[in-house]
Amino acid sequence: MSGDKAVVQAGGDAQQQKPGAGNRIQVSSSKKPLFFYVNLAKRYMQQHGDVELSALGLAISTVVTIAEILKNNDFAVEKKIRTSTVEISDEMRGRSIQKAKIEILLGKTDKFDELMAASAGEATAGDSEEQS
Repeated sequence: MSGDKAVVQAGGDAQQQKPGAGNRIQVSSSKKPLFFYVNLAKRYMQQHGDVELSALGLAISTVVTIAEILKNNDFAVEKKIRTSTVEISDEMRGRSIQKAKIEILLGKTDKFDELMAASAGEATAGDSEEQS
């Protein structure tokens, strides 16, 4: 991706984002399993040092859970939390509705690289045990 930033939409598809807009994962509560987002966030932090998790409405609890899993396992530290309300047009009803929005910025802990190396080692050890 040569320095370009990527956005992961609710469906999990990566899209190019304007440079300088940060590494953002837009989380859906129903599209992907929870640990898809946890592992994606780890990969973003490994590559770029931090990640911004973003969600609307019912997906907010999913974003909070992802952030807490990363923090409780010493992968991430919370840098900033921003909440807001956004107006979204509801084409079926022909009017706009208000939705809650959360953005959580997480950064790597001092132990991050060590923990990632340990988990990669465990995965490799697990693979070799299965082959024997």
